[in-house]
Amino acid sequence: MIKVLVVDDSLFDRKLISFLLNKQEDIEVVGMAEDPYEARQLLAEQKPDVITLDMLMPRMDGLTFLKKLMKYLPIPVVVVSSVTPANSKRALRALAAGAIEVISKPKEDYGAGEMEQDLVRAVRTASVANVISHSAPGVLHKAGEHANQYGLSDRGIHGPSKEEVIAIGSSTGGTRALEFLLPQLPENIPGVVVVQHMPPVFTKQFAMRLNTLCRVEVVEAEHGDKVLPGKVFIAPGDKHMIIDESEDGFEIKVIDTGKVNHHRPSVDVLFDSVARVAGSKATGLILTGMGADGAKGLLQMKRTGAYTIAQDEKSSVVYGMPREAAKLGAATDIIPLERISGAIVEHLETKKLELIA
Repeated sequence: MIKVLVVDDSLFDRKLISFLLNKQEDIEVVGMAEDPYEARQLLAEQKPDVITLDMLMPRMDGLTFLKKLMKYLPIPVVVVSSVTPANSKRALRALAAGAIEVISKPKEDYGAGEMEQDLVRAVRTASVANVISHSAPGVLHKAGEHANQYGLSDRGIHGPSKEEVIAIGSSTGGTRALEFLLPQLPENIPGVVVVQHMPPVFTKQFAMRLNTLCRVEVVEAEHGDKVLPGKVFIAPGDKHMIIDESEDGFEIKVIDTGKVNHHRPSVDVLFDSVARVAGSKATGLILTGMGADGAKGLLQMKRTGAYTIAQDEKSSVVYGMPREAAKLGAATDIIPLERISGAIVEHLETKKLELIA
């Protein structure tokens, strides 16, 4: 049984969240608190497995409480708040601080039924999450300082090609993983395309946040973008992203077809396109996340000659997608998050030396 503590200053929302969760046979709401101070007492008494947390509360806001929890009592937290463009920055800060997922409260285009599905899934995912990995390693900064600690050569990549591409897929815990990984990449890394499972309102803000942390340029992808060295493209929420051949490399196509593996964007959709058009000129990476999206696509990339990496279990918040990839034999290497950037650089440099020889 998954024990949940609901923290929200709205009595209506506390009752709604509790009602939706208590309908599940494997979930029990063991307490409700109207602010973090009341929650602190219930934490000691009820010892919940998961907390649902609102962001906007009097006396102490949810983000401040979340940071205190991650520092002194790491516990899986699902943020349940009003997700609007104005609040998306706050939600991204919550994910960076250690929240497992952010779920929206009901709104005009998002009813209680949809919320129930997302909330229950998020709580179940949080109950098996590795929260300790959220507190380490920390995010690197734009200058890329200390990057060589993690195996990244200061010299970067020599002569990056428009015909090379790096494809990354991630889900639960992925925002934090990407905030750790992408700042380590050198400025002249081959073009990077990323699918991170997240709502549409988040992806542009997430790209903007990453752009402040990275030496490479990070943008939300648009239809027709050229995949260029030193640039990272984040798939827009609720749209699939694929790459196709162009006259001098690859270009991005944003498509509005049905969900794949219950996701849009889907990692498998991206990886399948990379396997088809890039083959051995690609590097594929699957990071932390619940489910299996991307595992088959990574296998297809490996079969067409790509170098493929899966994040290891210890450094993953949720070892779902990487585990499924490993089970299929889709990963050339299974390595910790902190070693991935070095592995990418080493692989690309080795390829260039082989071409020269």
